[in-house]
Parts: sequence; structure tokens; C-alpha cells
Amino acid sequence: MIPRETVDQIIETAQIEEVVGEFVNLKKKGANLWGLCPFHNEKTPSFSVAPAKGIYKCFGCGEGGNSVNFIMAHEAMSYPEALRYLAKRYNIEVEEEEMTPEMEAAVSERESQYVVMAYAESYFVEQLWESEAGKAIGLSYFKERGFDEATIRKFGLGYSPESWEAFTKTALENGYKKEFLVKTGLSKDKNDRLYDGYRGRVIFPIHNLSGRPIGFGGRTLKTDKKVPKYINTPECEIYNKRKVLYGLYFAKKSIVAEDACMLVEGYTDVISMHQAGFENVVASSGTSLTLDQIRLISRYTQNITILYDGDTAGIKASFRGIDLILEQGLNVRVVMFPDGEDPDSFVRSHTREEASDFIASNAKDFIVFKTDLLYAETAGDPIKKAALVHDIVDTIALIPDEIKRSLYIRECSDLMQIPEKALLSELNKARRKLLKKRENKAPVEGPPPPAFDAGFPSGDAVPALPDGVSPDELPPDFFDPDRAVGEDPNDCSHQERDMVRLLLQYCHKTFKLEQPSEDPKGKPEKVEVMVIDFILGELEHDNIQLENPIYQRIVEELDELDKKHSDEEKEFNAEAAFLNHSDQEVCKACVDLLSSKYELHDWERKGIFVDPEDRKIKKAVMGSVYSYKAKKVGQMIATNERELKAAFTDEKEFSEIEKLLETKVQLNNIKKELAKPGGRVILR
Repeated sequence: MIPRETVDQIIETAQIEEVVGEFVNLKKKGANLWGLCPFHNEKTPSFSVAPAKGIYKCFGCGEGGNSVNFIMAHEAMSYPEALRYLAKRYNIEVEEEEMTPEMEAAVSERESQYVVMAYAESYFVEQLWESEAGKAIGLSYFKERGFDEATIRKFGLGYSPESWEAFTKTALENGYKKEFLVKTGLSKDKNDRLYDGYRGRVIFPIHNLSGRPIGFGGRTLKTDKKVPKYINTPECEIYNKRKVLYGLYFAKKSIVAEDACMLVEGYTDVISMHQAGFENVVASSGTSLTLDQIRLISRYTQNITILYDGDTAGIKASFRGIDLILEQGLNVRVVMFPDGEDPDSFVRSHTREEASDFIASNAKDFIVFKTDLLYAETAGDPIKKAALVHDIVDTIALIPDEIKRSLYIRECSDLMQIPEKALLSELNKARRKLLKKRENKAPVEGPPPPAFDAGFPSGDAVPALPDGVSPDELPPDFFDPDRAVGEDPNDCSHQERDMVRLLLQYCHKTFKLEQPSEDPKGKPEKVEVMVIDFILGELEHDNIQLENPIYQRIVEELDELDKKHSDEEKEFNAEAAFLNHSDQEVCKACVDLLSSKYELHDWERKGIFVDPEDRKIKKAVMGSVYSYKAKKVGQMIATNERELKAAFTDEKEFSEIEKLLETKVQLNNIKKELAKPGGRVILR
């Protein structure tokens, strides 16, 4: 268990923009940073990082939290695991308290697989550098491929001995369980006998975005064709080859810096390119390029350059993957190396400058490349030429950007000597066909919710004001367009949300409040009151419990913290206390409360001056509290009306009905008082 002081140090040290920036390409816009959300698929950035508050929030899927929450969600770690990861990242020493048996039992199967993979990586590395066979066979092979020692160690390359059970036996002796060795493919189970899954192979570890090993590629050095050249980790909880790009952990910083990603075919291509100084290079881990892998790249850049060897048949087979890239709106360029060369051999036989010049001068836009490659095959055959034209147009139709489509059509018209008008006609047909196909795949939705026309051009439904409540007394989000149409008019969830937000954001800010003078003839006195004292005082005076249990918990803990720090005669940072709360439900609720999709940016330069909320705190706080009270009164009135109806229906005693009628009058009077600006009302 990690001590609280260490937890606080980790959270304070881990800069949210640095932590998230390891996994998401962020760009500054206003006070915050924005990028494509790593938790759901999107083409327009809705993922925001607020360095000043130390939080992130996606306004598309709703994910949010602090640095620890991000690592938990992105890397599927538990709270302690995420803390340890960040501690290691920032060189913070963690002296853990002894774990109870219950805590040890809580370690997930997923984490167990991570642990056994990490052990396997260290074992294979040790065998490569320390064992005689490893040095004679494995190390010799890597050096023959031109890899220097620094590169071999950087990528964690290793060797598995030519033995049936050397690794398995050692792992079991060190306490690693059979089930995790088998699930991760490190060991095979045949007739209840375990044997090594990668025996006699050089090892290429595959890392996730945080650098943890999640799989291995094992290459045989035998020439026997019956032996598979590569053995790869099977699908398991931590490894899905369709969602992994080999080398991305080492390449992501360079991809962001270069604003470009180079895509190659194999492990050795990646390693040789990195060693030659091209660090923005990844491979698709032995699979055809998948949509998940493309979206992974799009987090860091919109520009992909695919490096091919001279195999034309292989290039044609990869066209479907490139179509997927274009469909996601990314820019694709293609480089084809001379016959007999691939990225690995080319950078080993040329200087970095020569390789760089070759890539720059031979990189072609994919549409042009595809046209050039296939057009020669259609010479003298109009049927083949027509088929190629349709193929090229179908590819262009996938591009979401209309301007890009128009430019490609113009270029293809020149290349293939076909009138632009004819190509545009075919493009429109292809687009209609594509859109119809997408519509057929889209899930069927029910009828839209009813909405009434409130005089707004959009026709959006707008919630009605509670009777007797003026707009000035409503919280800022009352007219939130995301409010559900047809919701209960007495639902006070929005008001609860706004009150708790104000408590967190302006806890110790003060405003002046008029109090009646003790002298009946004297003028009202102005006294300073803190936001927390006013809101909690109003709730306590009326004995109100918030309906949202998380909000109620925040209010109670805020009260306790305030009393504790009042005794110590010092203030506390309410935002920081709850944004870094150990309970993830509380933390995420606070992130949601304190995140805003919109911000005023540079308006003063345009001559537009808007008072921020903190300059009119009295109006915000009192409006929020009295709007909340108005909702509570509305609930009481609705309950009273139901009870009156039941009393008349059941022919209750007149005294009981009279009492309910008196309550009705009292509640209506309270409602009227609440409608008065600045009117203070006691509900009970």
C-alpha cells in the first residue's frame, strides 16, 4: 500500500499535459490543450487537457480525470499500479506499506499477464547477453543484421534457448503461475506437459504505449521450411495485434515532432530505420493494416508515409489498407525502394543523408502512385483502363474532404487523359453509393423526442421556467441545450450540480450580504460571507440532503475539511482536494463539474467585455441556491397536490384535508417569496 504522502507527491509532480502528451498529440487552443480522444473514435478533437487544473475531459465520450485516472483508463491499470507507473516516470521513490492477503488477492489477471511478460523480457535479454548460446547464436545474428549494442538494448531484443523447458522451468521456480504462462503463449501445454513457446528463437518484444512488454515475435534461425519463420504471441487480455503498432512506444515523440509517421512491414525494418536516425517509424506487427492501427497513428499525426520494397504484387495487396487510411481523412504518401531493396537493407547500405534524400524525392501522393503503378498495365486495353478509372475514382470517393477530392480528380484527369467532367460524374455516383452503404450499416434509431417551438430558429426544445422564478435567479446551465426534452420540471439535478460546482470552484471566496440591523429603525448591515458558509448554511438550516449521493458526499467531506482547516487556521484548495480524490467516482464527478467545453478567448481585443463569474459571485451563488430551493418547493407542491387528490378520492376527514390545504397555501407563499430578487426563504 502506498502512503498518502507519497500519493500526494506523485499527483503534484505528474504534469497532466506531459502524461497525456505521451499518448495524445495535443495542440494549444486558448488556456487548454486539445487532441483526438484516445478512448473513442473521432475525427474532430473533443478531448481537452486543462494544465491549470491538472485534469483532462472528453466532451464526446465523457471520460475525465487527473493524471492517475488517465493512466488507469488508458493502460487498464488499477489505482496503485497507475501511481507506481507515474512514480517511476518521475523518479519518485515508493516505499510501500505491507499488503494484506486481501490486497494481494485483488491483483487482476490482466496485471498478472503484464508481470509475466516483463519477467519473460528480462529472461530473454539475460539469455542473449549472459549465456554462451545467446552470445554465439542470438547476438551474432543481430550483429550480422547490422544492429549495434545500443540499439539491441533499446528495443529489448533477446534470445530463447534451444531447450524444451528452460524458460518454463525457471519461471515456475520463480513463482509464476502456469495459467499465465500458457495464456500469454510463453509456454505451451500438451497432454499436461509444459514446454517453451519460443525455444531456439531470437526475440523481438512488442511494447504498449507506456513501454510495458505485451507480446513477443520469435524468429527461427533454422533453414527448415517446415518450421514457421515467426511465432507471435496469441491474443490475450493485454495483447490484440490489430490494435498494436510495433515500435510506436519508441516512435511517438518523433512522430509528433516530425508531424509524420513512416510505416514499414517488419521488426527489422523498424529497428534499422531507428538506428539510422529515422525514429518516426512503426510496423503493423505482422497483420494487414487495420482501422484500429490507423486511428492509433492519427492521435499523433495526420501524415503517413508508407515505405515499400520493390514487390509490386505485395503493394497491390496492401491497397485496401491504404483506402482505410484515406477514409479516415489522413494524408498518405508512398515510397517504393528499388528492386531487391527494403527499408532495412537500404538504410544499411546508404548514409542517413542518402536515405533521407531518396525518401523525400521519391515520396508520391498515394492517388498519383496508384495511378502510375497500374496505368501502364492498361495500355491498349480500354476495358482494363475503364476498370482502373473506376477503381481510382472509388478510392478518391473515400476521402472525406471535398477540396482534396476535387484536386485529386483534376490531377487524375491530367494523368489518364480523361475529361474532368466525366471523372466528376463518376465521383458523384461513387459518393452516393458509399453514403447509401454507410446508411444501411448505421444502427436504426427510434423516432426523435417531441420538441416544442419556443421561437428559436433551431426549434430545439427549451425547458420552461418554474412558476414564479425569474431568469436572473437560475444557474448558468439552466438553459443547457443538452437537457433532456420532456424531463420532470421539478428535477433539481442541474441545480445540485451547479451548487456543488460553485462550492468546489469558489469555496473560500467572499461576498457581501445584507443582514437586518438589530435596531428596528437601523439600516441593514453588510457582512462578508464565504461561499462555503453561505451554501452549507442554507442547506443545513433547511435540513436538505442532496439527491445525488456523490454530490452529497462531496458536500459532507467539504464540510469536514473546512472545519478541520478552520481549527488549524488555514485554508485548503477544494478543487485540488477533490480532483485528486482516491475514490474514482468522486474524482470523475468533480472533473465533470469543473470542465467546460467553451472558454472566452481574446474577446477584449475585439471590444467585447464580459464579466467572468468570479466577479459576480454573489449573483451566481444566491441564484444557484434559490433556484435549487424553487425546485425543492416545486417537488413539495407536487407531493402536496397528489396527497390532496388522494384525500378527496378516499373521502378523508375534513381536518386532514384542511391541513393539506394550509400546507398548499404556505408552499405557494414560499414560491412567491423565492420569485422576489434576493428574497431569503426558510423552507421548513
